[in-house]
Parts: sequence; structure tokens; C-alpha cells
Amino acid sequence: MNKPDIFNNIRVVLCQTSHPGNIGSAARAMKTMGLRHLYLVNPLHFPDAQATSLATGAADLLESATVCSSLPEALTGCVLAIGMSARKRQISHELVNVREAASRAVTIAAHQPIALVFGTEMSGLSNAELDCCQLLAMIPANPEYTSLNLAAAVQVMSYEIRMAAPDGASTVSATPTELATNEALEGFYAHLEDTLIKIGYLNPGAPKKLSERIRRIYARARLEKEEVNLLRGILTLSVTPKKHTKY
Repeated sequence: MNKPDIFNNIRVVLCQTSHPGNIGSAARAMKTMGLRHLYLVNPLHFPDAQATSLATGAADLLESATVCSSLPEALTGCVLAIGMSARKRQISHELVNVREAASRAVTIAAHQPIALVFGTEMSGLSNAELDCCQLLAMIPANPEYTSLNLAAAVQVMSYEIRMAAPDGASTVSATPTELATNEALEGFYAHLEDTLIKIGYLNPGAPKKLSERIRRIYARARLEKEEVNLLRGILTLSVTPKKHTKY
């Protein structure tokens, strides 16, 4: 039986990239390591001649790139989104170095799609974009100068993916339980927030950090498809209770 192609289950997502040259350079970085699925969320300039020029022999990745209007759209079908972060956050997902992130990524990508998410050049990922991720990865750097070019960050992460799965094939024999997709999780979060509002636990006018905290609790849980269905069933019954036979 043929081994699954891990690289085919990994997409690189660039959010709101402002410099087209970085898109081209990122495509080149990806192709050198065997990655081929590029997603662009609201790029400022694309397509663009500078992107094509800096892609060198990877112009085919630009031609096949998927342009999206939102990060959730770019993550459709993915069961894990790893957000690249250059700094620690006050309220944060689990944060690991890129080597650990790559190891986890290829294990899941052996069976289901995952995404590596990169923020804009100036400020990285926004809080709203982080809410769409389940894991954060950081590239260890000189603490006195941590600035790293976007394409260089893509190159480092792509290299770590390659090192974790040199031939792009899985060494995992057992088939894991099916994880919930991004759109299933977003549906659950919307359902949960609506329920919390209805029962008076969440004030929609002043949600503070509650929604973010709840998302990050469940992000650590790595919810499976059936678990999301179970939780949504509980939410439905919590606002429309039904009588059950006592045993």
C-alpha cells in the first residue's frame, strides 16, 4: 500500500501580505522543501510581476495559489492551524518551537489537512487570526533582534517540515481518530457563544476575553469530529430541554 503524501496535506497561508516580493520568495521557499499549496488571505498586491520575479522557478505555485477573503475560508477542511508568532501573548494557545510544531504537523498531515499560518509583515497575526489557530510556533532567535523576514520564516518552517518527513511520506501506521475540521469548530464556537448569551452567562455587549479563553481551552483539547457533534447536542438540549426516562 502506498504511503500518504504528507506534503499534499500541508498548506501555507499568508495573511494580508503587503509586499508582493514576499509572496514570490515564500513560494520559492516552499517549493525547495516540497510544499506546494499556497493560500493568500487578502494580499495587497497579487498577482504581481515582482512576486513572479522573486519566485524564480516556483511561479507555478503562484499560478495555482488560492486567494481567500478571510482566514476561516483559507482554513476550510483543515483540522490543525499552526500560527507563527514572534512573541508571547497575554492570552495564548500552547506555544512551541518550530521543530516541535513540525513534528506534530506531519503526524496529523499523514491523514488530514493542516495549515501553517503567517501574519502580515509589520505586525504578524492579529488576535482574531490567532483565534482561528490551535497551536502557536516560534522560531528561536536572538532576543536582542528577533525580526525575521516573512519569506525567511516560511523557509525555516518549511525546512523543519522537510526534516520531520524527509521523503514526504508517513511513518505512522495506525489511523488516528478523525479530528474536527476548522469549519466544524467555527460552527461549534458560534453555537456555544449563542447558547452562553441565551443563558445569561455571556454579555454580548461586553464579552471581554471570555470568548478568546473558551476558544483556547478547546484548542488545547484537539477536538475530534464526534466530540464536536456531542458538544453541540449538549448545547442544543441546554436551551431546549427534553424529558428523559429515568433509569
